[in-house]
Amino acid sequence: MPLTLLVGTAALALFGTADSVRTVAKPTVVRPTVSASGANSTTMAAFDPRVRVDSILVEKSSHRLSLFQGGRVARTYLVALGQQPVGDKIRRGDMRTPEGRFRIEARNPQSKFHRALRISYPDSAHRARARQLGVSPGGDIMIHGLPSRQAWVGAAHRDFDWTEGCIALTNQEIEEIWSTVPVGTPINIRP
Repeated sequence: MPLTLLVGTAALALFGTADSVRTVAKPTVVRPTVSASGANSTTMAAFDPRVRVDSILVEKSSHRLSLFQGGRVARTYLVALGQQPVGDKIRRGDMRTPEGRFRIEARNPQSKFHRALRISYPDSAHRARARQLGVSPGGDIMIHGLPSRQAWVGAAHRDFDWTEGCIALTNQEIEEIWSTVPVGTPINIRP
């Protein structure tokens, strides 16, 4: 799960257990921020944090999570994904974010990653494929914030894909999402 920031030819592993410095030949993905000010979320329609979200759309190729209210995009966020962001999740440890239609199946206010919304992965299709391959499909895929010790990283966390397959936002962003996303909310994760 380490977030790696390049510093010259070395990289700082921010989310590893040792918080150590190591040399990295090439980061997985580097993305520009949304604006010079570092703003991440964008209002598309009138976003009301008191109104529950109808559905969530994650577009992996653009590292974008969109919340829908009343069937319209109400808010979008840039996100960090699994360290191997291209392709569907096949097995435990492949560092990929799954693709498909899921639901938010649980909420964890005490997550080590500052609040977490559990995604209903693996579904029956992912379990069947993993069984056919003789591997575990993995699990514990979440939408979450940052660990409290690394919250200072803020928006910079999304400059690299650093999770083991989860969808990560800043703590402020997950707080906003947390207040509007109930258990059972549909989530569509696209390539």
